[in-house]
Amino acid sequence: MRRRDDGVWICQHCGAPLKRRRGVGALPLLAGALVALGFGLTVPPPPAEVLQRLTGLEGLGGLELPAVHDLPLPLDPPPPLAALLPPPSPGGLQGIDESTLMDQLARADAAWIPRAEPLPDGRTRYHYKRRSGDPQLSVAEIRSLILNPPSFGQEREGIRELLAELAGVGVRIQLSQPLKQGAAGEWDPRERSLRIKPAVTRSGSVEFFQVLNHEAIHVAQSCSNGHLRASPRPLGLSEQVPPALQPVLNDPLYSQASPLERRLEREAYANQQRLGYGATLLRLHCRPAAAGPAPAPAAAPAPAVAPVPAAGSASLDFAIS
Repeated sequence: MRRRDDGVWICQHCGAPLKRRRGVGALPLLAGALVALGFGLTVPPPPAEVLQRLTGLEGLGGLELPAVHDLPLPLDPPPPLAALLPPPSPGGLQGIDESTLMDQLARADAAWIPRAEPLPDGRTRYHYKRRSGDPQLSVAEIRSLILNPPSFGQEREGIRELLAELAGVGVRIQLSQPLKQGAAGEWDPRERSLRIKPAVTRSGSVEFFQVLNHEAIHVAQSCSNGHLRASPRPLGLSEQVPPALQPVLNDPLYSQASPLERRLEREAYANQQRLGYGATLLRLHCRPAAAGPAPAPAAAPAPAVAPVPAAGSASLDFAIS
């Protein structure tokens, strides 16, 4: 093409004037380039050495990563948070210190030692207390107990051990009236509280130990279900309840108990007289307490209860010439 003297561009072959075309903007050009790249380009495969490093074929003995479709999805839900957290502190005796409790038990134990009362006519009257289910004592046995009175040291040591273990796992021990009418002891998992009727201390170390040991077994039953505040579940212990305690399970206190609750009670009654057993179960099933709050269970488990052990007394008269 060439330009005439009047400034119009013309075709140099035919002499016809040329028309100006509108230019293409930058945005259409960029869009076209992206479309061309998107549909026209491919990514080359990585080199073999890179692929080997990604799949772990070098240095790992041929270990390959699992395919995505082989992964166990969806993942199993995590255990409840309460089961992962240790129980809170503080625990232990509430409202009374251990030395005061032991003094009260020692005074109550003295009432279980037989005593002889001289009568004006020269005879001797013997007084002694007999627990329900115990055989009646002979004069020779009574005299032997007067000369060699029981110390109840094993029971008191068992009480100290249980108090320490219960405090160590975050259990609050209260000498207070249980919520359940007629109960001597009560384990309340939701409040992590073990309540013992104050009158039990007046029965002495043997009765107090058995009630405390009974409730400690219920605490271990809770711990075995995941955490301290869980509902108790059976531990698989012996359920051979001693004959003297068999009538207790027929107490009105258990008239509405479910089969599971009755099994929990059989485990506790069958083993409550075993020294050191409750403490062993606590160490086996419960985690030590740590600072910080622990979540409460979704539903409040019913407290596990133990009726007052029956304890009778007898006053016998013997004429000794």
